Amino acid sequence: MRHVLVLITFGILFASPGLATESNLLETVKSNPKQAKALCRKFRKMNKDGRSAYSPKTTKRVATKRQLTLTDAEVLVTYVVGMHCPEVR
Repeated sequence: MRHVLVLITFGILFASPGLATESNLLETVKSNPKQAKALCRKFRKMNKDGRSAYSPKTTKRVATKRQLTLTDAEVLVTYVVGMHCPEVR
């Protein structure tokens, strides 16, 4: 199911020319898997503490830390979880 969500997200990104800049944000974790793995570690810890990687609070933290819009942060979290730690909730 998560893989479908990731594919839909990519379809939206690449089908809309105005959203081409969002694809660049994924390049960071694609070219540096250590960043994705670090995010996965944080997300796993959050899950152990009963928190979700998909919560608005988490999205806001990712957006603030990486200087992203909330939408971009949601895309980044979805991509990282879908590709690197699909067991994360």
